[in-house]
Amino acid sequence: MPHKIGAKGNIKIVVAALAGLLAVGCASTPDFKKPEPPVFPPPPAEPRFIFEASLRSSSNIQDPTFAEKLREIATGDTVTPSGLSKPYGVVAHKGNVFITDTQQRAIVLFDLNKKMVKLFGNEGPGSLLKPLGIDISKEEEVFVADITAKRIVVFDLQGNYLRSIGDANIFSRPVSVAADPTSDKIYVVDTGGLDSDSHHVLVFNRKTGKHIETIGKRGRAANEFNIPLQASITNDGTLYVVDSGNFRVQRINKSGEFTGSFGGIGRQSGQFSRPKGVATDREGNVYVVDTAFGNVQVFNPTGELLLFMGDRATSGGPGRYSLPAGIDVDENGKIYIVDQFFRKVDIIRPIDAKPFDVFLSQ
Repeated sequence: MPHKIGAKGNIKIVVAALAGLLAVGCASTPDFKKPEPPVFPPPPAEPRFIFEASLRSSSNIQDPTFAEKLREIATGDTVTPSGLSKPYGVVAHKGNVFITDTQQRAIVLFDLNKKMVKLFGNEGPGSLLKPLGIDISKEEEVFVADITAKRIVVFDLQGNYLRSIGDANIFSRPVSVAADPTSDKIYVVDTGGLDSDSHHVLVFNRKTGKHIETIGKRGRAANEFNIPLQASITNDGTLYVVDSGNFRVQRINKSGEFTGSFGGIGRQSGQFSRPKGVATDREGNVYVVDTAFGNVQVFNPTGELLLFMGDRATSGGPGRYSLPAGIDVDENGKIYIVDQFFRKVDIIRPIDAKPFDVFLSQ
């Protein structure tokens, strides 16, 4: 007959387990050389960027508390970290990384300043159905494109719902939103679908929600789109739109006029196979995610290829991607790359930029 263990027995087991942990911590460990993080471009070229960290869950930036450790020892129950399920879009601002998650139907906020992770947009009037594109305005409002609800939902930086823009009467499939830092406009990419002619960019006043104009139509000529997916806008108000079905990126000025494009179908550098995400930096350089290549190609404002970052892979190590989607570049030049399959956001920083002093283990 098995022996029963009472309360005193449980306490002894916990104490013994803690003593064992201390003994293990004090024991000598074998030497382990941490692999060097990848740099871009790789040697022998002079590196310009270096991998910093990956965001997956709260365990990347939060140590479990003593109570949580004790509970795990006593009961075997582990603390489930909050994090990413199926990320898509990303925007980073002053140490806050906002990520749309289509499976959780929410925004996942990694606050690297306060070392915390929170979800918002998953309840109340700002509830999201399938959030995709995301951006932050100069007034520090968060704009989210909800493809299923057919609207743009606006939050403050703490995740409080403010208002919404548009509805099913004007949107077909809104997939991306870009806030103009030079005006009160937002640009919303409506991808329409295979049987729709609504392949265009809609312009709104971001404060009043008034529809101002529509840029483009379905087609292959200049200023026409075929399944546009994401957009980004530079500090001077130049808009770049990923025109995925035409395998190019189109450039549009503040007046809504087409001023050029770059790319083309192919498997060579500077060409695209399945372009999806786009971001711009302070110098006006353009970062384009190609899901089929599993990398990011970087172009100057005129469309000249500068370098590429990342490799397609079956395991999600640093700088390795299977289904990359959204991308952003923050005010310090750090790059944030979403991979849906590996459920992560890689942070890649300029080689001379200061890293975040927050990450626990990679």
